[in-house]
Amino acid sequence: MNAPKTARTRRTYVGAGSTREASRPRVSPELIAVLATRLQPRDVWLLELLHEHRVLTTHQIHQLAFSSISAATHRMLVLWRLRAVERFRPAVAAGSAPLHYVLGPAGATILAERRRLSAAQFGYRLDRALSLAVSDKLTHLVGSNGMFAALTAYARTHPGARLDAWWSERRCAAVWGKIVRPDGYGRWHHDGHATDFFTEYDTGTEPLNRLLAKIGDYITLADMTGITHTPVLFVLPNPAREQHLHARTHPTAPPIATTTPQALNDAGGPAGPAWHPITPTGQNPPRRLIDLTAQTGGTP
Repeated sequence: MNAPKTARTRRTYVGAGSTREASRPRVSPELIAVLATRLQPRDVWLLELLHEHRVLTTHQIHQLAFSSISAATHRMLVLWRLRAVERFRPAVAAGSAPLHYVLGPAGATILAERRRLSAAQFGYRLDRALSLAVSDKLTHLVGSNGMFAALTAYARTHPGARLDAWWSERRCAAVWGKIVRPDGYGRWHHDGHATDFFTEYDTGTEPLNRLLAKIGDYITLADMTGITHTPVLFVLPNPAREQHLHARTHPTAPPIATTTPQALNDAGGPAGPAWHPITPTGQNPPRRLIDLTAQTGGTP
């Protein structure tokens, strides 16, 4: 499979491993009929997630729905051969990136039919889906989705936990876009308690002042709605940037908490004690996600 022809194609490999593209059937009414009989409820759920959240890696799909990487890889291969999904592998400086999956044309047809929509009304385009392979937004989107995949994985092995909501950036923009545009919104239950939260996944490409402006937007949202206790979670690329944000931010309503990918790994994921809230005293031992709503504050 060839990558979309863009200026970045040379540094991104788009493909599907050793299985040749020619071995896959073309999209046709016959293929859609076969796919419809082969889809399991979990498959449909994954297609819906890909439609909503645009891209998921093999590891994230394992976290979301499978007991092992091998099981996830095998099932996604079946769905790829039936064109329910498409996949690509971004180029990286060293080693090999995981396969990244997006919604495929046959999968989009199935979802459109479930909604009683035509293909045009559903709005799917294969070239647009695969353009993520060469998009500067890919790392940001995968990182943001990884937060929710990790929470889902935690809930699958902890009976007292569950993720009740996971909204994409697009859905958040439809609701709050005139004020703030979160990367994601979720609702988390843990140990008999519940909290809503917003996410901001920072890759370090924006100036720090832009992050401060986002915090101001969340304060405006809290003032307008009267909901001042919903945490805003910033994932920052390294401890230095995290420290700089803390140094330039006062406690706010809603509460702000930060972490880094390494801290998330050390804490066993975003459900664990990975979050450093911005507090009036500056003392911020790491807290679990469910414990962040205890934080209060004033203005930046």
